[in-house]
Amino acid sequence: MAGKRDYYEILGVPKGADEDSIKKAYRKLALENHPDRNPGNAEAEKRFKDAAEAYAVLSDKEKRSRYDQFGHAGVDGNGGAGGFANAEDIFSAFGDLFGGRGGSFFEQFFGGGGGGRGRRGASLKVDLELTLEEVATGTKKTLEIRRQETCASCEGSGAKNKAARKQCTTCRGRGEVIRNHGFVQMRSICPECSGAGEIVTDPCTKCRGSGRVPKASPITITIPPGIEEGHVERLRGQGEAGEGGGPPGDLVVVIHVSAHDVFERHGDDLYTLVRISYRQAVLGDEFDIRTISGEEVVLKIPAGTQPGERIRIRNHGLSRGDGHGKGNLVVQVQVDVPKKVSAEQEELLKKFDDLDEGRRKRNGKKGIFEKVKDIFS
Repeated sequence: MAGKRDYYEILGVPKGADEDSIKKAYRKLALENHPDRNPGNAEAEKRFKDAAEAYAVLSDKEKRSRYDQFGHAGVDGNGGAGGFANAEDIFSAFGDLFGGRGGSFFEQFFGGGGGGRGRRGASLKVDLELTLEEVATGTKKTLEIRRQETCASCEGSGAKNKAARKQCTTCRGRGEVIRNHGFVQMRSICPECSGAGEIVTDPCTKCRGSGRVPKASPITITIPPGIEEGHVERLRGQGEAGEGGGPPGDLVVVIHVSAHDVFERHGDDLYTLVRISYRQAVLGDEFDIRTISGEEVVLKIPAGTQPGERIRIRNHGLSRGDGHGKGNLVVQVQVDVPKKVSAEQEELLKKFDDLDEGRRKRNGKKGIFEKVKDIFS
């Protein structure tokens, strides 16, 4: 697409770079251009977002393959790239690269762990398998997620009551500790109180002072029509509860589409195979076939159809990712040739061949009977 830089150029890696090189290049750029390290610097913020967008594509095998083949047009839309509104959005997506659960690696350099905010909850990942029929129509799925949730008894404080908490002496209630290394000041979440700023003296009996309890919760996710294999859906705040009043993590749902017995997917198009007799191939025919949605449509076989020809039925594929229309149903024709014929059938084939002899001599082509003999000779 016009105006967009090459993702490999943004990260400063060659096109054949391995996953580790891409990850290292992104980490380096993210640290150099993080907004907290460059306050008010719009150019640094743009470089930070561009690097995240490039990493989102090049770290995903399927998206990287589409990008290598089609450029930006192959990954724009369908959750391909971009969509990062700010640094917090990027951190939420790639926090695991910088220290995992609490994003402590970022916080050591840029802060953001203090003020009693606590530690962010872990993000969870689940794989969701769909049938091709569900992809065609869209669906809703309810996932049973077992996660750490805020304790209802102590409301996440971990304390038996309000009097059972005292100020943390390590961070003096700030929730973070500051260390000076030469000219560099590094901040990180307080290891004593996990960023809460307070210490529990009399823990809650239900959660034993952690402020969280394991619980299985149903979460319903809406799947739009036409979703692709490998699509990643991030449900904000549906991961595990944070510690010490910290924000919850996210739930990452990775979509997988099971193979179908009749249809094969190629982007938004569906391919299928039909078998016809050579009478139908020669004279033409029409009959009903069933589409992925269960609807029956008329397939018209033109006279003179050749083996392997493809007939396109428009708007009976899968919904397009941009929401505009559908792909096509592509029917590949296979002409069935009987392995054995009766004497009467053989005689009729010879007569047909004799009637066609004049045309064959003019065009220098073999007749049907000769072709059949060649096949079984």
